Amino acid sequence: MDFSSFLTSLGTSFVIFIVLMVLFAWLSTRQGNAVVYYPNRIVKDMEPWEGGSRTRNPFAWIKEALSSSEQDVINMSGIDTAVYFVFLSTVLGILVLSGIVLLPVLLPIAATDDGVKKNEHTSNNTSNGTFSDLDKLSMANIEVKSPRLWAFLVATYWVSVVTYFLTFKAYKHVSALRATALMSNEVKPEQFAVLVRDLPNATSGQTRKQQVDTYFKSIYPETFYRSMVVTNNKEVDKIWGELEGFKKKLARAEAIYALSQGNGQGTRPTNRTGFLGLCGKKVDSIEYYNEKIKELTQKLEAEQKVTLREKQQGSALVFFTSRVTAALAAQSLHAQMVDNWTVTEAPEPRQLIWSNLTIKFYNRIIRQYVVYIVVFLTIVFYMIPIAFISAVTTLKNLRKLLPFLKPIVDIAALKTVLEAYLPQLALIIFLALLPKFLLFLSKTEGIPSGSHVIRAASGKYFYFIVFNVFIGVTIGGTLFASIKTIEEKPNSVFDMLAKSLPGNATFFLTFVALKFFVGYGLELSRIVPLIIYHLKRKYLCKNEAELREAWFPGDINYATRVPSDMLIVTIVLCYSVIAPVIIPFGVLYFALGWLVLRNQALKVYVPAYESYGRMWPHMQIRIISALFLYQVTMLGYFGVMRFYYTPILVPLPILSLVFVFVCRKKFYGAFCHTVLEVASQELKETPHMEQIFKSFIPPSLISEKQEDEHFEDALSQVSRSESSV
Repeated sequence: MDFSSFLTSLGTSFVIFIVLMVLFAWLSTRQGNAVVYYPNRIVKDMEPWEGGSRTRNPFAWIKEALSSSEQDVINMSGIDTAVYFVFLSTVLGILVLSGIVLLPVLLPIAATDDGVKKNEHTSNNTSNGTFSDLDKLSMANIEVKSPRLWAFLVATYWVSVVTYFLTFKAYKHVSALRATALMSNEVKPEQFAVLVRDLPNATSGQTRKQQVDTYFKSIYPETFYRSMVVTNNKEVDKIWGELEGFKKKLARAEAIYALSQGNGQGTRPTNRTGFLGLCGKKVDSIEYYNEKIKELTQKLEAEQKVTLREKQQGSALVFFTSRVTAALAAQSLHAQMVDNWTVTEAPEPRQLIWSNLTIKFYNRIIRQYVVYIVVFLTIVFYMIPIAFISAVTTLKNLRKLLPFLKPIVDIAALKTVLEAYLPQLALIIFLALLPKFLLFLSKTEGIPSGSHVIRAASGKYFYFIVFNVFIGVTIGGTLFASIKTIEEKPNSVFDMLAKSLPGNATFFLTFVALKFFVGYGLELSRIVPLIIYHLKRKYLCKNEAELREAWFPGDINYATRVPSDMLIVTIVLCYSVIAPVIIPFGVLYFALGWLVLRNQALKVYVPAYESYGRMWPHMQIRIISALFLYQVTMLGYFGVMRFYYTPILVPLPILSLVFVFVCRKKFYGAFCHTVLEVASQELKETPHMEQIFKSFIPPSLISEKQEDEHFEDALSQVSRSESSV
């Protein structure tokens, strides 16, 4: 890509962003769009607009985002969102401090050398075989063995030191945020419970709940409150899901009937009872759904009793009257054998993955290694299924594999469209399935909580995109174009890869610009969610519950957002010294991201869970991983430049490993467990233990006719005199 093409691409992206921002400024003031642009405020029963929708400045969101405090973010979206902004601010600080030194120093040094002129007839390190104007602002313009390389070497150290300093400072800040949140005087149910897995076989004549109660009463006689034995809920969940489905259908049918009465017709809705409502007997919908609800309610109550008495599993939730005891229990070794009585902190009730709680210790380990192998193979060989799909989805191959499609694909107009877009469409769909596939793999490991699954999937996605996007783009084209040279001179591969780096900078400049202009423009404008909401509202939604489902935004989606940000961190760091002109683009990406997502966190996204900043250690280690890759890249590049003092860079990767080790030892323990001095803070009110206990009962096991004896065999009881606290 030449310089003029780069400017054209950049200008186009900028225009798209301006158009999307103007659209947002106009659409967000329309009364009917409030649920799309202010759902977080609406969920919290707050006024969507600070002022009237007509008189409000359409660009007031910028001032509100800039003036908002960290506490405002915590109040609206929780600690996890605040920690995400610490990440954005930290990376932004790294790039700004790096750019303050690198841009005024390195750009003049690179621009005034003659490396490009001397090599442009022999070098082939760009996609079109020529140097671009941007190469004259990079290390590509520095002559081999030039003393000017000293400036780039010192700059390599500067970027590393800035990263160490700011990430260490951020780690301390996030640790303080987490401690403040956990020592809050508000009652949090998960702080009074622990998750117990890998229960040994109960002795003859002893139930699971008797086994758990006896064990923990003997260890914690003063503060043990009650236990909840985990059950196999597969069947009861299925019945409960059917029941909830019929309740929604009944509400919809009643809403349709009410609308028809308002129109003066009063026509009762009907449906067919067969497959997908397309065949079978035609019945009155309201009467039919009421009958099904009554039938399933009785079936659910019967299955609940069977589940609680006969389907108890080898894990339990144990509750204590003191959160200090719960924190202490979660950090203690309770049995001689590591695969018995495994005790960990309980996640939030809404985060529990019940089906994973009963997976045994060694089974979890085996699953974990199998998943790691699958992820490794996916990362390394992902291009193989992509190539296969692209090949199979051509019209010629579809005719061979699926002959019955011939009459359809031979239609002239359809044939033209399919030939143009079918392989690309199949590829896009396949790539879109990757995050869901990684979430599935993470869940398969046996992880007990939703937030932990997201953290695990985020890590897998990070390594995938760094390998397939950054490393793949960087080395893929070079290896393919130079395969004959590599066959003749295998030792030349590293020289060619290093020399290809400056030439790839233009591609990544465009990539980063596209991400922040178009990506954040779409994020802010919410055009797609707006269109989907209004289509559902007009054609599908019949009651308030359906409308809420149509506009409810979900959370920020850390599983894909954080790895995507980390890719930009990796790209900008690795090219920060080689092509310093990329730094302003990185600054724009994270500055604009901070501004746009600040607005979205305050007004749009509704957090699905709270892990009190447990994502931060993963963010920090990946920032340092990107730094490590940058340091190794620079070490190799300086070697290719035949700079005599290249060994001076050798301590940097070692220093990064030491830095990670120090941070892990100093901070990580407080993120794995609740610190006792934090848990010992007094509460402003006495915890209601029965409410805490009931908050963990799965929805499918909650009965309107629930009585204590109904849960006798699965849920341990204590006297009310003992549970008054």
